[in-house]
Amino acid sequence: MNPAFLLRTLTAGLLALAAGPTQARGETLDKVSFGTNWVAEAEHGGFFQAVADDTYKKYGLDVTIVPGGPNTNNRILLTAGKLDFFMSANTLQSFDAVANNVPLIAVAAIFQKDPQVFLTHPETKIAKLEDLKPLTLLVSKEGVASYFQWLKSEYGFSESKVKPYTFNPQPFIVNKQSAMQGYVTSEPYAVEKAAGFKPGVILLADHGFNAYSTLIETRREIVDKKPDLVQRFVDASVIGWYNYLYGDNSAGNAMIKKINPEMTDELLSYSVAKMKEYGIVDSGDTLRDGIGAMNDARVASFFDKMVRAGVVRRDIDYRQAYTLRFVNKAVGLDLRPKN
Repeated sequence: MNPAFLLRTLTAGLLALAAGPTQARGETLDKVSFGTNWVAEAEHGGFFQAVADDTYKKYGLDVTIVPGGPNTNNRILLTAGKLDFFMSANTLQSFDAVANNVPLIAVAAIFQKDPQVFLTHPETKIAKLEDLKPLTLLVSKEGVASYFQWLKSEYGFSESKVKPYTFNPQPFIVNKQSAMQGYVTSEPYAVEKAAGFKPGVILLADHGFNAYSTLIETRREIVDKKPDLVQRFVDASVIGWYNYLYGDNSAGNAMIKKINPEMTDELLSYSVAKMKEYGIVDSGDTLRDGIGAMNDARVASFFDKMVRAGVVRRDIDYRQAYTLRFVNKAVGLDLRPKN
């Protein structure tokens, strides 16, 4: 074979590989719609990053992110076929889909830890979960129906100490003998800004509430008919999350701020720092299997806890709620800093 021709062939092949999966295959882009469960924020950052830096395009995808909000139910749009993927809150939603024969399935878990916390006043010196029992607990209606039932069954908490949480921190700020629910990535920041003190933080995930959170969910028919598309969306999302956490996330943050002007650089930076500090996205199994990891034993453990708490029925086949087909492939591990 002509050496010059061989050199040109090898060079062209290397350039195609360097350009990414899409260019290497020469494919047109598959249009994909992905609905989030809230307005744009740092907790969605990896998905926006994958759009902003063309990671999805490199995987052959033209992704449109459809933000959620207080008056938007993107999960219903997924079920109705109006969206291709959805960012579900936690594993309980996946169990609920099985219980109600809704043909949805979780294909990746972006958050290894649910970010649910209780905030406390520094004067109370709360050191462990059980120390919260004497306090007035500000809990939302959704929280009472979910994680608080686990607190009752596993730790003996009493609903007599619960008062409604209305997503306003003022009742907590003025009552030093109270604790307020929140997300580790946002509410501590809001309290510190509003009240001038740094609250104590108890992360439920570090005390046994082992739900996966921020899962990628899709319809079963998409998994059955378009598994390659699902795999590419999961892999590209995972790469987006590594780049958002450990690389230059300015492009992703710019998209978030354009969609949701209430997001400031300071809050975005705070949220990313807390996700890293508490291992919300990247900890445990992800250190070996990559962001998005799930495993059977952990889902079984959480299911048993929710059954004991009376939150889910024991007779549902919880294994239908998720699949490991698209995760645990160590995608993106090379993007994590070595130190």
